[in-house]
Amino acid sequence: MSDARRHGRAEVQPCLSCVIPCRNEADNLDILLPRLRAVLEPLTPTWEIILVDDGSSDATAERLAVWARTPGIRALELSRNFGKEAALTAGLQAARGDVVVMLDADLQHAPELILVMLEHWRRGADNVYTVRADRRDEGLFKRIGAWGFYGLVNTGDRVKIPPDAGDFRLLDRSVVDALLALPERNRFMKGLYAWVGFESAAVPYTPAPRAAGRSHFRPWRLVRFALDGLIGFTTWPLRLVTLMGFAIAALAFAYGGYLVVDYVLHGHHISGWTTIVVGVMFSAGLQLVSLGVVGEYVGRIFEEVKQRPVYLVKRQHGRGLGE
Repeated sequence: MSDARRHGRAEVQPCLSCVIPCRNEADNLDILLPRLRAVLEPLTPTWEIILVDDGSSDATAERLAVWARTPGIRALELSRNFGKEAALTAGLQAARGDVVVMLDADLQHAPELILVMLEHWRRGADNVYTVRADRRDEGLFKRIGAWGFYGLVNTGDRVKIPPDAGDFRLLDRSVVDALLALPERNRFMKGLYAWVGFESAAVPYTPAPRAAGRSHFRPWRLVRFALDGLIGFTTWPLRLVTLMGFAIAALAFAYGGYLVVDYVLHGHHISGWTTIVVGVMFSAGLQLVSLGVVGEYVGRIFEEVKQRPVYLVKRQHGRGLGE
C-alpha cells in the first residue's frame, strides 16, 4: 500500500459494518448487541450491524425482529439452514461499509478486539484476521484434526491458509468486493480469504467460553468441513489416489518377479488362496476409494453447474447504511 493511502486511512472514520451469522443464538443476542454497540458508537458515527438468521429453531428470529427496530441494526432471515458459509456470504452482500467485521454471536469473539483490528487497517492491512493463541481448550480430536487439515491443505503452492485463523476478521471494502465477485457456490470461506490475497495482518486472541448454547460443529460436521476445504482448494486427494495406484502396481510387479524367481529356483508351488483373496479385496477397496474421491470432485462440479443461489432470504427487518 502507498504511503498516501495509508495516511488517508489514518485520518478518516470509516463506515463500519458488522456481520453476525446466527443459529439458535437467542440467549446470546441480548448480551452481545449492547456490548457491540458500546464499542461501535464512540468509534465511528456511521455503523451498521447485520444479523443473519441461518434457519434457527429457537427464538432467534423473534429476537432479531425486536433488535432490528434499533437504528443501525438490520436482520436477514434465511429461508432455511444453508450453513455458516452461506450466512456469511449473505451478510457480506448486505454490508455497505468501507470496512466489514465478521464475528460470531456466541461471545467467543470479543467485540473490543475490533479496536485493535481497525488499528491494523489504518496501518495498511486489508485483511485483518484473528488467530487462536493456543488450542489447549479444545479436545484432542479437534486439535489433531486441525493440525492434519492445515498440513494437507497447505502442501501445495497455490493457496496458504493461515493455521488457526477463523472467521473473526476485518475486511476492507476492496477485499469484500473481491470475495463477492467469486462465482462459486461451494464457498469455503477460510480458503477464499487466502485466495483473494491483499495485505494481511494477524491478531492473536484467546476465545472466551460460549455465553449460552452449544457449538453446532460436531465431529462429523468438522470432517465434512475439512473435506470441503481439501476438495475446494487442493487436488491433493486425486494425487494421493494416483500415487497409491503406482505404489500398488509396483508391489504387484515386484511380487510377480518374486514368483518367477521362486518358480525357476524351486519349481512350481500351489499358491494359497489367502494371498489371492486379500489381494482382490484390497484392490477392490482401493478402486472404490478412488471412485469416491473422483465422485466428490464430480459432485462439486454438478453443484456448480446447476447455479442455484447460495442462499434465499425469507424476510428482512430494519435498516442499515445507505437505506
